[in-house]
Amino acid sequence: MSDYPYNNRTFQILDAAEKGGYAVAAFNCYNTDGILGSIKAAEKMKSPAIIEIFPWSMHFHGPEFIKFASEACHAASVPISLHLDHCTLEPDVYKALELPFDSIMVDASSHDPEENIKFVRHIVELAKERGITIEAEMGRIVGGEDGVPTVDMESLYTEPELAAEFLERTGVHFLAPSIGNVHGPYPPGGPEKYWELDRLEKIKKLSPSAILVLHGAYPIIDDLMKKTIEIGIRKVNLNKNLHVVYLEFLAKSVGKLEMTQLQEKSIEAWMAEAERNIKLLGSEGKAA
Repeated sequence: MSDYPYNNRTFQILDAAEKGGYAVAAFNCYNTDGILGSIKAAEKMKSPAIIEIFPWSMHFHGPEFIKFASEACHAASVPISLHLDHCTLEPDVYKALELPFDSIMVDASSHDPEENIKFVRHIVELAKERGITIEAEMGRIVGGEDGVPTVDMESLYTEPELAAEFLERTGVHFLAPSIGNVHGPYPPGGPEKYWELDRLEKIKKLSPSAILVLHGAYPIIDDLMKKTIEIGIRKVNLNKNLHVVYLEFLAKSVGKLEMTQLQEKSIEAWMAEAERNIKLLGSEGKAA
């Protein structure tokens, strides 16, 4: 593993984004429609991408679905990796290490900070043996998402000095800081009120080589998103952004279209929104 992590697919995608000054869309997918729609959109836009699934899929769909997702990503005509998002339970982390993920987010952010560091460092060491890279959260990104606990809006923000220490002590490859971003709906004022871009700037200044990830990006505010990319965000997790469009299409089309048409058209609806986000993040044409 002398080339690790440079031979890892997720690291290659995000390292190129860091060098190129753009961000990569990480699409949270719950079924084959999401996976296929994301891959087709990335190929059409000649863009790298990341397919993300939750631990729920490991249990509900099973390992064969994970293998399908991995093979679909790796067979694409553009660089696409498979990432496990928000793995909060220790048994799930160990299970994921035996599956064909390119990267895993180990979410121990609700634990004591020292416990978080020790656990993440342990998983980084195990993952290295398998060629898998690790993302972790520093601070607490509030709100609720599938498999992610809900906590009060009085969040634990990422302290820039502690983030630098966390990166050094854990050896983690990608860091998801808490800058006021929220999983799920924002309180009144939205991202414009709560995102602390000066905090993000200081995190990047103190850890210039860190590859930074943005969670809680719904609703997307285009100008605000562009500012985070200018500061140093390289991976943007997209969940509800895509599913609102996809589910709205299904709601008005079920019973009106044949099943084959319904799947094709729903994937087209997903693709249209995915393409819009790819353009916004600046990764269009980066895989040409």
